[in-house]
Amino acid sequence: MSLVQEFELLRQIPFFSDMEAARLKLLAFMSQRVAYDGGKTLFKQGDAADAAYLIIEGEADILVETPTGPVTIATLGPHDILGEMAILCDVPRTATVQAKTRLVALRIAKEPFLRMVREFPNMAVSIMRELAHRLELTNQQLRTALSELRELRGGTAHLQPDADAAE
Repeated sequence: MSLVQEFELLRQIPFFSDMEAARLKLLAFMSQRVAYDGGKTLFKQGDAADAAYLIIEGEADILVETPTGPVTIATLGPHDILGEMAILCDVPRTATVQAKTRLVALRIAKEPFLRMVREFPNMAVSIMRELAHRLELTNQQLRTALSELRELRGGTAHLQPDADAAE
């Protein structure tokens, strides 16, 4: 993929759509194209956050560790960005990301990514909206899991979720 193709790809992503062409070209230049075969790990839960990834092709599973083993909480595909949450919060990775199929992505290092967020408020708003959407999906999964747990316990679950805890 050429620099021009990477620039065109970035321009199609809502996070980057409001950036001026010169800055977007610079971001494309500073990004690294990476590829992973299915089953390969991009990063692990607990790793230091050093980059975000923009999926060009393929799919990636988002896995979280639980006492009974890893659980897939989402699958992301082309034009999705991943790994940005740990960068923005300056915390270790909150999940493991594994290529579900052959995956090609642009790896955007932490500093250029943060610079773009600071310089382009619309990008920051887009990221906040995406993170809020992901949180809502997680809340839905939690409600479903708690409902199923109540059914398994005969309708008398001992877990009472705090409705405001995840919001």
